[in-house]
Amino acid sequence: MEKKEHIISILVHNKPDVLARIAGTLGGKGYNIESLSVNTTMQYEISKIVMTTVGSQETVTRIENQLQRLVDVIQVDDLTNVESIHRELILVRLNVTADKKEQIKKAVDTNKWKIIVSADTYIILEITGDQSQIDFALARLTPLGIADITRTGIIALNLEN
Repeated sequence: MEKKEHIISILVHNKPDVLARIAGTLGGKGYNIESLSVNTTMQYEISKIVMTTVGSQETVTRIENQLQRLVDVIQVDDLTNVESIHRELILVRLNVTADKKEQIKKAVDTNKWKIIVSADTYIILEITGDQSQIDFALARLTPLGIADITRTGIIALNLEN
């Protein structure tokens, strides 16, 4: 069976321990969460969890069934094979040295990355895109002196409904 990354969107009641129960349910069955993003929706009492996991379609179907059994879960959708938009945000701190300064400026200008903070010895960039764009940015910036990064994890929105 082919294993691939799946993006799962979960609507839940915004209550304490909901995320812990979801993570515990999946971890207890041996499933790994690759990335995770959680926030409230337009209705504060409802949160949306977007997670990614790697597995076969059969595995993801089992995960969906496990999640739908939890009390505070409202809806579970696998967004992998439906028309949806996927994005991730990263913040990158680069060490700025005299020999790399022009290369960093060229990379930022060429790719239209956003400078959040610029100081004498470092620069912090905000980069948003799909997973391939984020991977490209990290590959492009690594030789230029990445000091630290933080990533949001994938967020996704179904184009239908």
